[in-house]
Amino acid sequence: MTEQRTDPPGARRAPATDMSLLGVYLNDHLAGATAGTARIRHLVRSCRGTALADALAPVAAEIAEDRASLLHIMRRLDVPVRRYKVYAGRAVEQIGRLKSNGTLVRRSPLSTLWELEAMGLGVEGKMAGWQTLRDLAATDARLDPRHLDDLVERARRQRTTLEELRRKQVQVAFRET
Repeated sequence: MTEQRTDPPGARRAPATDMSLLGVYLNDHLAGATAGTARIRHLVRSCRGTALADALAPVAAEIAEDRASLLHIMRRLDVPVRRYKVYAGRAVEQIGRLKSNGTLVRRSPLSTLWELEAMGLGVEGKMAGWQTLRDLAATDARLDPRHLDDLVERARRQRTTLEELRRKQVQVAFRET
């Protein structure tokens, strides 16, 4: 008769995660976090001296903290940072700045709207990443479920703030002058 091992209730098992795939996944999120951090900092600088910049500054600080949290989690999981993905994320963000939005000499209000929409989508993706890690925390003791819950909640707040700012920017971008 084979002895069957049962873990006590609440015990956490060893990770049953494909770490090579998780490494790809987390590095892809790191590329996005790198682009997002640079994008929102650029947006804050572009709107300096406005109520929009004041509202975005705390979100920008949190987004930078979230990127640092991701790096910390990757270290805890022994997932190496793939620098080429970080550089690619940065390059994509800078290329995105070249998009023409109807004006050549000054910043278009459409640029701000587009950037707020892009940041909202980025935060949605980040939130999904935190939720994925939260799901994996059930079987991987290296992941802190409470910290991940906090990161998910913070992403929700960021998304709400970005959506409110986006809706205000619609009025700015499309008002008749």
